[in-house]
Amino acid sequence: MRGAIVAAICAAMIGAPLVLGGSLWAKLPAPPPMDDAQKAAAAAKAAAKADAAKKGAALLGKSQDMVAEKYKKMHSMKGGPAMATPAAAKK
Repeated sequence: MRGAIVAAICAAMIGAPLVLGGSLWAKLPAPPPMDDAQKAAAAAKAAAKADAAKKGAALLGKSQDMVAEKYKKMHSMKGGPAMATPAAAKK
């Protein structure tokens, strides 16, 4: 009895991909072409996203500069090795 159940389950598992295989490889239809209003909305969304990325990069740079300045101040106060600035390193 157990052998028949196991055999039935194995047969179902082997046959399932063969039956469903055609639907798994089906292609989606192409999206409909955009009209002028949709193109303008997409361009505005892309511009807003680029502007937000630019602002984020500026804020990241500003915060990194602040952290670097605090690091330099802390290490120069403790008597540790002073951080050389790029202009001083070139001389």
